[in-house]
Amino acid sequence: MVVYNFYLFDRNGTCLHYAEWSRHRKAGMADDEEYKLLYGICCSCIKSFINRYLSRPAISKDGFLCYSTSKYKLHFYETPSGLKFVMNTDQSIPGNIRDVLHQLYSQIYVEYVVKNPMCALGEPITSELFKSKLDEFVRSLPIFNAKPA
Repeated sequence: MVVYNFYLFDRNGTCLHYAEWSRHRKAGMADDEEYKLLYGICCSCIKSFINRYLSRPAISKDGFLCYSTSKYKLHFYETPSGLKFVMNTDQSIPGNIRDVLHQLYSQIYVEYVVKNPMCALGEPITSELFKSKLDEFVRSLPIFNAKPA
């Protein structure tokens, strides 16, 4: 199990922060274009598909949580204020990591961005403290570089 990368988007689709750990190949496009593409996939295509075809009582009340491809698994968490936390991992992660992304929001983002008077909300995150705490948090996860069972 491996964590590849992490994106944090605001409600308007602006990438506030990007971090990577075990990403082997780049997308072959500019970073801004990659952010727009991923945001579009998460927030337009998938949500539309879920609302149109999967809106049955058996579907999670939390909405879209993750999807898998043959190469990676994308995990998604959206806050009530519209922040979107997206983490890509390898596909061997069991289930989804909604709780991990919620912890990332409440313990890292809130503590080191929202409560930091030097950080402007809605602007790209430049705080070195946030970046180091994010890295420390992700590296401490059991799913970070764990060997599949």
